[in-house]
Amino acid sequence: MTTARIDEAAQTLIVAGTGPRPAHAELVGPRARVEARLTGGGKTWTATFRLQAARWGGPALPLPSGRYEIRIADADLSEASVAPTLLPGLRVAVTADVVRIAPPIDPVYESAEGQATLEERYIAQAGGTENAVFFESFYGRSVGCNPQAIDRELAARAPGVRRYWSVVDFSVPVPEGAVAVVEGSPEWWRARGAARLLIVNDWLRRRFARKPGQKVLQTWHGTPLKRLALHRPGFDPRRMAAVVKESRRWDVLLAQNTYAERILRKAYAFFGRPIWVDGYPRNDALVTGDPQVVRAALGIGADERVLLYAPTWRDDRSEMVDFVDAERLAEQTDAVVLVRGHSRTLPEGRDHAGARVIDVTGYPETSQLLLAADALITDYSSVMFDFSVTGKPMYFLVPDIEHYRGTLRGFYFDLVERAPGPLVRTQEELVAALRDEKSAAAYASRYAAWRRQFNTLDDGHAASRVVDRLLDQGYLSR
Repeated sequence: MTTARIDEAAQTLIVAGTGPRPAHAELVGPRARVEARLTGGGKTWTATFRLQAARWGGPALPLPSGRYEIRIADADLSEASVAPTLLPGLRVAVTADVVRIAPPIDPVYESAEGQATLEERYIAQAGGTENAVFFESFYGRSVGCNPQAIDRELAARAPGVRRYWSVVDFSVPVPEGAVAVVEGSPEWWRARGAARLLIVNDWLRRRFARKPGQKVLQTWHGTPLKRLALHRPGFDPRRMAAVVKESRRWDVLLAQNTYAERILRKAYAFFGRPIWVDGYPRNDALVTGDPQVVRAALGIGADERVLLYAPTWRDDRSEMVDFVDAERLAEQTDAVVLVRGHSRTLPEGRDHAGARVIDVTGYPETSQLLLAADALITDYSSVMFDFSVTGKPMYFLVPDIEHYRGTLRGFYFDLVERAPGPLVRTQEELVAALRDEKSAAAYASRYAAWRRQFNTLDDGHAASRVVDRLLDQGYLSR
């Protein structure tokens, strides 16, 4: 027989049972794993699970929301049960061997009626009066990309500006001095309406009502190879209407280069409003950062070879593509392999594991991974336009290129003709290319042309240029 309870003061889940003490107990979820502290033995035992986790050398934070399994060998957990309990950083409930963790939002606000009440309050709110920024990156699943780089520059130069960060839950760490607001909470709705400026890198979701004087800076999240928005294959009136409705919410759009400026303007029908072509703030770190600091946080030695596998997502699947056997690749290349799923695959599946394999899908900042890597393995991801800032080699693993290019999304240019590195279709071809010492020289001219077109403004000062505009044009006050 086992029982379960929550220690609210210690923020732990305690499972107690009879019989010999189990050898091992763990709590396993989508992007987190917690091992229990086991005590007792003989007649009774206790497994204590901290409902917090620290990753990448950061602080201990509440576990990410989701469904977790309690795994205790030879323990009957059928009678373990805990009613929903609201803790400072999360809400937890237990039924048998399943733990469900949710953001710490009062259940009264989670219902359709509760959210409707908050929305109506938001609509009626005067708003746009607080010298503050409301940041959101990848729908609150992470704090990174261009918004994070702008946050850091803004904090240094305009410390009087309040900085709110939209997060899905409190497992997402926010920058020092910023205020985390959980999506859908009363605080989230209030901050979204009060801030004079919203800085986002993807679509604004839920109901959005611009307040007088309120501005929206859309940074987007990559120079596009694959077709976007109005340019996607197939005629879909509802999608077209949604694209136009969304882009009309933006006051300014940020582009990494003039190529992206032309595409984004047409793809989002963003006419009559400014596009700032300033380079990408997120890439400043590729010029000014220290790769050894990132490697140390990941537990990688200074002299080890590091390969980063970072494919894009697929419209026809929710999980990350599995074209690479990461553990085998590490063996074949005598390298540490970092596996980075796209932000849209973050909620799905579990971290890859294996000798000399590190799943960094949940790592907060992609640019730091690019900085730490010796080479990039990708496919159609816009990360190719960022990694080229470093000048380090790239390899394109594209077994589905005909389907992706011809049916799924389509390209703006011929990757086969212009890629600054070899295109391969199998892991064996990839390994051969990685071992080819003449590969870099063979693609040198393509790589140089690529950087001239896409990276001339990625000079380490993009965030400074963007913040200059925000302050000079009165979007914010110092």
